[in-house]
Amino acid sequence: MADLGIARVAPQDGIAGTLTRADLADVVHTQLGLSRAESASLVERVLFHMCAALSDGNNVKISGFGSFILRDKGERVGRNPKTGVEVPIAPRRVMTFRASQLMRDRIAK
Repeated sequence: MADLGIARVAPQDGIAGTLTRADLADVVHTQLGLSRAESASLVERVLFHMCAALSDGNNVKISGFGSFILRDKGERVGRNPKTGVEVPIAPRRVMTFRASQLMRDRIAK
């Protein structure tokens, strides 16, 4: 599970674990003493507001963690690798994540 906001997800069969919404809710429950339902609701509301901001075209920055940045990619020509036929790729909006320097330092340890 999780402790002090850091997930302790044990690797299984050589595959790294994944932090889930339930893990986040468990951390909130443990650290803040909210009920499990309130903790799950809080996590859902935070994620909802992040998604809403991104869908409205705003970037999301979480200090000490990183930034979710929206980029508009223009139309371009791609190529089908199997046939070699050129195919137009429509313009689209993509989201990228850029980890903060603090996060990069913690990961590098």
